Amino acid sequence: MKRVLIITYYWPPSAGSGVQRWLKFSKYLPEFGWQPVIFTPENPDFALQDPSLEKEVDKHTEVLKFPIWEPYQLFRTLKKQQPKDTASILEYKDPGMLDQLAVWLRGNLLIPDPRLFWVKPSVSFLASICEQNNFEAIITTGPPHSMHLIGRNLKRKTGIPWLADFRDPWSNWEFLDTLKLSQFARKKHQKLESSVFEEADSLVTISPTFKNEMQGIGAKNVKVILNGFDTADIPETLSKPASQSSVLEIVYSGVIDGIRDPFPFLRALKTVFGESTGKVRLTFVGRVNESIKTLVAQDSWFKAHIALPGYVSHKTVFSFYEKAQLLLLILTNTKNAKGNIPGKLFEYMATGREILALGDPKGDSASIINSSGAGKVFAHQDEEGLVQFLRGFAKGENQGWTKSDIQNYSRKNITQQLALLLEGIAKT
Repeated sequence: MKRVLIITYYWPPSAGSGVQRWLKFSKYLPEFGWQPVIFTPENPDFALQDPSLEKEVDKHTEVLKFPIWEPYQLFRTLKKQQPKDTASILEYKDPGMLDQLAVWLRGNLLIPDPRLFWVKPSVSFLASICEQNNFEAIITTGPPHSMHLIGRNLKRKTGIPWLADFRDPWSNWEFLDTLKLSQFARKKHQKLESSVFEEADSLVTISPTFKNEMQGIGAKNVKVILNGFDTADIPETLSKPASQSSVLEIVYSGVIDGIRDPFPFLRALKTVFGESTGKVRLTFVGRVNESIKTLVAQDSWFKAHIALPGYVSHKTVFSFYEKAQLLLLILTNTKNAKGNIPGKLFEYMATGREILALGDPKGDSASIINSSGAGKVFAHQDEEGLVQFLRGFAKGENQGWTKSDIQNYSRKNITQQLALLLEGIAKT
């Protein structure tokens, strides 16, 4: 079996979307002739953890862990508080001077990201590992995009073919726009990105829009490999239609933050159901920002009709899907929104529940939802459209859809696409 070295910052017990993509690829690659070896930090600094995901790592998968130093640790020591990363600082309404300094340093000195200090020692460590192992290919996945610098430098040292996977853009990434970049810093990002585009043997991203954007700034022959759902994750109970109830159960899974705005939907929900009690329940499964917590605390109707269970394990979230008649998907409302295809979209589809999405009606997620008939997509500010949909749904309209061809989105089938790409670069 051929061996592939996968370099990823996010690995169990890390939680969230960043870990799922390569956890599932590593699970199914052996079925297509590739044995993954994972390289990941020994002591990473991530906000969400899901220890249950460690059980999904195959016992035959070798995981190499190497110490990392990240400046967030120093920041917390100085601040004597617990913000996990710059993204959390950006959520503050009134950031203090030290917070503002952290954002500026993150944007202008820590390029491409705060994990840059891991690049040089990792390359030295992995170069010796590569001498002792016959790797047919190397894979890096970002963000953090410093992982790609490890792959680039390792290829320069070893000549092993290298595939770079972009789960988000780099120089066009909307997150960079929040960091007060100087012109020098932005050009440095672009220069590093260009070197990855030029030196990688294969470039992969998650959506057609991101592919087009990458090719528009110099990348060549970018391939799209979507996220997907793992059939093994879907409980048998979800094969049955949602139970009929006098209470309309709506579930949203994931993060609610500054770039995912639920308020147009919440206003529509109250317009339709606000004169009644106990006719609807909306559950936000995951981390929500303070604006939602404040709303629930201060508005008696929302307090009675919104549940905030917080973050739960990936396995547990399916029990919420099972009770739902309607799954809510709130996509980002930013410059990268058109290419935003979250992994949970495919898990939503695998449940067979109707999907109501807020996002770009011409975006890549909308294309998948519309072509499959899995639900409806409304622009973020189309409150009238949301009101009409909810009124119809409450009367039994648009409930349920016939799953067709969703196996195209299974993690196993998508992994086969990756294996074919690896075969192509391994032979060059």
